[in-house]
This record gives sequence, C-alpha cells and structure tokens, in this order.
Amino acid sequence: MKIILILAAVLVALVLLSWLGLRIKPAPFPAFPQEPGPTETVPLPEGLPAPVERFYCQVYGDSVPVIESAVFSGRATLRPVTSFPAFPSRFRFTHIAGQDYRHYIEITMFGLPLIKANEHFLDGKGHMDLGPIGVSEGPKVDQGANLGLWAESIWLPAIWVTDPRVRWQPVDNATAIVVVPFGDDEEHVLLRFDPETGMLHFLEAMRYRETTDEAKTLWICEGLDWTEIDGYTLPAEGRITWFDQGTPWAVFEAEEVIYNVDVLDYIRQTGP
Repeated sequence: MKIILILAAVLVALVLLSWLGLRIKPAPFPAFPQEPGPTETVPLPEGLPAPVERFYCQVYGDSVPVIESAVFSGRATLRPVTSFPAFPSRFRFTHIAGQDYRHYIEITMFGLPLIKANEHFLDGKGHMDLGPIGVSEGPKVDQGANLGLWAESIWLPAIWVTDPRVRWQPVDNATAIVVVPFGDDEEHVLLRFDPETGMLHFLEAMRYRETTDEAKTLWICEGLDWTEIDGYTLPAEGRITWFDQGTPWAVFEAEEVIYNVDVLDYIRQTGP
C-alpha cells in the first residue's frame, strides 16, 4: 500500500511538473542581424475583386511595396503530433518571396528546446525534419509546402499582387480565390474577408496532411489581430486548423518582420 501511495505521489508530481513546463514560454529569438533593405513601391493594380481591393487599400493605400525577401520571427504553441498537448515554441521563418522558404522552430519545455525542427521548401521541393519525430519528403510534402509558402505570405501580402504569376478570381463581396503557381501547375486558395472590417480572416485550401494520405484535407489558416508590426499592417496571430480536427494545432504570434534582406545563403542553412 505504501509503495502504491509513493508511486501515485510521484505520478502526480510528474504531471504537475509537466504542466508547469508547458506554461513557460521560451525567450524570443535575438533580433535578426540585418537591417531592412530599401523597398520600392508600385501602384495597386486595377481590376482586383472588390474585397481584395478594399483589403489592400486598408493595408497599403494606393501603392504596394515590392517585397523580395522576408524574415519573420515570434513565438507559438504547437502540437507536433495530434495526440500531444500544445507545446510553447519559438520560430523564425525565412522567405524568398513566392519562391522558397526555410522554417526553424524550437518546441520547448521550461523554455528550453525539446525538439528542433528544420523545414524547407527550396527549388520546388519540400523537406520536413522534425528531429526525433522523423523526416518527410516527396510529392505530397511538396504540395503542402508550396501551399505553406503562399499562405505564410499573409505576413508579406504584397506578393499576391506584385508577382505576375498570381491571379485573382472574384466570388462575392467578402470572398475571392487567389490562384498561385505550383511548379508547372496551379493551386487555388479561397480567401475570406471580414465583411465589417474588410481585413483578411481565413485562407482555405485542400492539402495533403500525411505522405500516406490518399485524399487531401481542408486546411484552414486564420489571420487575427491585424495591427502594426515593424511599420506594416499585419496579423499579429495566425492559427492553422485541419477541418476534421476542428481546433488549431498551431498558433503563431509574429513579433518581428523584416523585409528585403539578403537571405540567399541563410535560407539554405539550418538552425536559427
């Protein structure tokens, strides 16, 4: 009986310790060690669907910045596996706009790295390295990574109107479809705008979740709390949900955004 009580006490202590470890946020990454480069602007294109034009007028006015690259950093809560609890994390995402990206994520406990994830989409090929969870590659990873590239462009939304490969299709006064390249093919992403504020709220697309999936699953990205970050109007929070799960598996809070920096070498590295 005494041993059972001791084991129960140890179990309770471990649960409480784990709960405490998941309550501690990691420190943010140090500021990215480059200053933003010069940014040119171009006129907002004519003929955009009504909710799209309204959105861009609110974010940029009648001229849009030309963004060639971006580095955005912040903190997050992530469930790396569906059955896992949400872990506090910190992230740094690097983009060559509309072309390539690299993700570096630290999933933490007690503010210390537990899993270091290195992911990239380079030259049209995706690579997901989640440390002890494993590595994923292949055509279905490529498809998901390409959608991730364009969905994460919510933190550099100018690319959706400055990249000549991107085109828009109207739906209604609060919805539009953006057609983005995927190799020699295209993908369609549905954008839903808040009818009251005019700001972008949801991005939805059909995406492969696992390399073993036969069918795609509806993938929903949510942009919240549009505010000023480093001088630009951007969503402070992004949430990602698989439709059949119903609740977000990832919540990202952007804290630093830097545009037009030299990332040609950095984007092919690993680590922070």
